[in-house]
Order: sequence, then C-alpha cells, then structure tokens
Amino acid sequence: MTLTDVIDVLEAAYPPARAESWDAVGLVCGDPAQPVGRVLFAVDPVAAVADEALEWGADLIVTHHPLYLRGTTSVAATTPKGRLIHTLIKHDIALYTAHTNADVANPGVSDALARAVGLTGGLTPLRPLPDDPACGLGRVGDLPEATTLGDFAARAAAGLPATSWGIRVAGDVSRPVSRVAVSGGAGDSLLADARAAGADVFLTADLRHHPASEFMEAGGPALIDAAHWATEWPWLDGAASILAAGGVNVETRVSAAVTDAWTRGY
Repeated sequence: MTLTDVIDVLEAAYPPARAESWDAVGLVCGDPAQPVGRVLFAVDPVAAVADEALEWGADLIVTHHPLYLRGTTSVAATTPKGRLIHTLIKHDIALYTAHTNADVANPGVSDALARAVGLTGGLTPLRPLPDDPACGLGRVGDLPEATTLGDFAARAAAGLPATSWGIRVAGDVSRPVSRVAVSGGAGDSLLADARAAGADVFLTADLRHHPASEFMEAGGPALIDAAHWATEWPWLDGAASILAAGGVNVETRVSAAVTDAWTRGY
C-alpha cells in the first residue's frame, strides 16, 4: 500500500471539500508514493503521539486535530510544532488530518461519541448539511430505555476515556432522560439545535459559563460537559476500521497517549 492508497480511502469517507473554510485538513507531510504498512490514529499531533509512532514503527499518523490550523511561515525546529515535523520527516512518518470533514461525516465523530455513551440507533444530525441531510454536525437519538440524568451521566463517564476532570452536569440529576443529543469537541454553537431537536440532555465539550448558564435559565435541556479530547477519542477506532473496509491492507493502531490538555484535578 502507498500513502496515496490510504489517503484515497480516507478522503472517500471524509471528503476534504466538507471541511470548514477556516480548517486545515489533508496531508501535512509525507511522500504520496511512500509505502505504508502501519497507521497510527490519534486525536492530537503532539510529541507523545510521535514518540508512540516511532516506537511502534508507524509509517503514517492520522490525527483529528490539525498541526498548523492557523498556518505558518516556518517549520524550524525551534518550536514544538517545528520539532515534530522534523522528527516525522527524519523517520519517514507521514502526517494526515481529518478534522471538521470528519465531524460532519456519516458515520463521523459524533456518531462514535453517541455509541460510546449508549445510543444504539436512529441517529440524525443536529445540524444537517444543506446538500446532504444524512450528514452534519452533532447527533441526536433515543436511548434503548429511559433513565435519569444522574444514571445517564454515570454511563457517559464510564463510556468515555478517563480524564482529570471527568464530566460536569448541569440540571436535576433525577430528571427523566430518553432523548440525547451529542457533539464531539466544542459544541456550544449547537445549544439551540439540541433544544430544537427535543433532547432531554446535550453532551458535548468546552461549554462556557455564560452560554451554559443562560441556556439552563431558559429551561435547558440538561447539559453534560466532558473533556474535548475524550469526546473525540471514540472516533479513532471507527476511522481505523474504514481502511480495512476500503480494502487497504495495513496494520492500524489507536494511540494510547492521553493528550488531553488538563493533567490533574484537585
């Protein structure tokens, strides 16, 4: 398999044209003709992930978050990102990113998050794409059985990878929950969409005080705020499986590195 073979399958599942205009997706470094036998999937392109790739002998790292989201004029090894690029190129490790194009894909980041917290079927986008309503941001669906907010929060915490701050809940923990909205990564732009979808609770990440407070004052639904990294990590396994389904004969691995920015809570 060549790097081009792998990219073709990834881009069929996550078309770059569906990335936001401000995003930076696609091949960051690597020769399209280089052979690829091992592919490491991770949320963040950081030193710990590069170290894991080196140790395992990966030829390609596929990450969700871009390395140079805002662009650069230098890849000198005087910065962490420049050192990362130098390490990858020295060891013939390519780097590829699928970000907002993976967020809106079907299946995509929010589908994987929904499955991780117990939603089993009937998922629809919170904000469908105008040209393809099966795709879009976020997902909403129904639990197999109704439960309480407190029990659902415990289920969500168990289904997501552990982080220093776990999850935070806004709302009465005894309130009934059957319809759940989720969005991987920062999701406060979808608060109104979660309400319009009739969700009893909206699970996402990076909720800010004022939008969350005003949302709850207006009647909710309940909110669950998880770590950004944790809400996107479940996507990695599904992204890896896309290669096998697309006939790409490579070995895949989901990174064991916890790259959440927050390392400890008190």
